[in-house]
Amino acid sequence: MAQGTFHFPRGFLWGTATAAHQVEGNNTNSNWWAWEQEPGRIAQGHTSGLACDWWGGRWREDLDRAAQAGQNAHRLSIEWCRIQPAPDRWDEEALDRYREIMQGMHERNLTPLVTLHHFTLPLWLAEQGSWENEAILLPWEKYVRKVVEALKEYVTLWCPINEPNNLAYHTYILGLWPPGKPSLSSYIRASVNLMRAHALAYRVIHSLQSQARVGSALHYRGFEPARPWFPPDKWMTGALKGAFSDAFMTAMTTGKMPFPFNRRIPEAKGTQDFIGVNYYTFDNVAFNLLRPREFFTRRYYTPGADLSDTGFIANEPLGLYRLLEWGKQFRIPMIITENGVEDADDRIRPRYILEHIHQVWRGVNYNWPIKGYFYWSLVDNFEWERGWTQRFGLWELDIETQARRKRPSADLYAEICRENGISSEMVVKYASQLLPKLFPDV
Repeated sequence: MAQGTFHFPRGFLWGTATAAHQVEGNNTNSNWWAWEQEPGRIAQGHTSGLACDWWGGRWREDLDRAAQAGQNAHRLSIEWCRIQPAPDRWDEEALDRYREIMQGMHERNLTPLVTLHHFTLPLWLAEQGSWENEAILLPWEKYVRKVVEALKEYVTLWCPINEPNNLAYHTYILGLWPPGKPSLSSYIRASVNLMRAHALAYRVIHSLQSQARVGSALHYRGFEPARPWFPPDKWMTGALKGAFSDAFMTAMTTGKMPFPFNRRIPEAKGTQDFIGVNYYTFDNVAFNLLRPREFFTRRYYTPGADLSDTGFIANEPLGLYRLLEWGKQFRIPMIITENGVEDADDRIRPRYILEHIHQVWRGVNYNWPIKGYFYWSLVDNFEWERGWTQRFGLWELDIETQARRKRPSADLYAEICRENGISSEMVVKYASQLLPKLFPDV
């Protein structure tokens, strides 16, 4: 049996990721809280409710667990509706609470990576047209300035907007997120305003904090042609990549959002100090004239793929490698800001973690500038329109009692963090079937 360890560079960031609405609880002044109260919006009628009770103080015990498990960073978000519950009012107590959390992270030797907007909006802004309305940019600028001035003592890593591509797609193409308005014109307007908001935040943050590093957190959905020899499959795969995965990156690099947006946003050029990418899986893409609502494609997972509990995610680690290979062309640091799998029984998660982190190591071994990895998520949390039907946490949450129970993968990830790498012993212990694949005999 081959033995060895895939080591990562000193100072590599190992963490988990959370988002405010999904863990804080009782976020009653947001558009998502209102959306949850409408029948049929959330799977099985679920609501976020108390969530993981972080606003009630249980962030302390969860971040204790993260620190004790060898993690040296944590990604989390700030809730705009708590900071600015009304257009003319700032909640200083809420800011103090976030400041306390950041201080608590430093006391636990956890580097904060702070997201300023993770899908939710204050109700008063949602009522004014959300991201469709260009007028959102003025209050956005004031909000960014307020938060950064309050937290800059503790935070230097910033992500203005989580998954702007996914937010626009789920809201204005699929209609699954508030306000649930499928409309191509709304999708384009919102996408352009989200890109402008990112650029605006980038400049505000750097004006307030010279040492800041500001980056994206784009959702990268891998797409591969089902039949590489068939031109229509290749064309449609390229179109999906261009519209979903590439458009925002192109804007941040060149100041232009290409097809289907065809917009010039010159202020967006050069507005990222690192590339943040959220990766979970990829699709095979086949051209199909009978599916106009799906952009004339049939998307499917590879037959026989290792699937998560609900079939929502296929274990496709090679897609993460291809993402990193794509990202290196931009010649700036990269961080995997989310990567994970839903798995209540911890059946697939050990394999998923080991295989995906191994692909990250492959990129690091080629000297690509990969600086960190954040697993989604530290603890089970409210998964948007899918409610509590999906369990991504290293720690299981009982939503009735708020009790946490450690899954075996929590120990695996702790060993990876402490070792700063993956060893053959870990593979034998947690997913022995992967040993010939990750540590083949030579």
